[in-house]
Amino acid sequence: MIPVKSNVEGKDFSFKELEDTLKPLGYSVGGNWDYDKGFFDYKINDNGAYHFFRVPFQAVDGQLDGGNPRVRIGTPFLLAHEYEDGVDEEGNIGNLSASVNQFQSPEDKDAPIDSEYLKIADGLIEKLEAALL
Repeated sequence: MIPVKSNVEGKDFSFKELEDTLKPLGYSVGGNWDYDKGFFDYKINDNGAYHFFRVPFQAVDGQLDGGNPRVRIGTPFLLAHEYEDGVDEEGNIGNLSASVNQFQSPEDKDAPIDSEYLKIADGLIEKLEAALL
């Protein structure tokens, strides 16, 4: 994980405003959100590893599961998940579980990130700041 400084850090927005602005730019709400925090993820690629530019947010007024809470943006960061090749040897689970948990755990949840992705992150920061500030 590599933190990337941005002028959007610490800024408050309504969740709907943030979502309406970021979705057309290619961001989606990451699957690991909670009632009071989450991430907007921009998938850079998935060639051998998934590379994401991630914008964290924290609810400051209300909860994410209802209404339109105010959220505060944290420090964006680059993240790489490297996945194992092949078949999951412990994949002997029932059909219902298999339909939900069909993927292996990451081999490395915080894989190394090549410097080329830092340049990509700089461009994403520029677009993010232009859209939000």
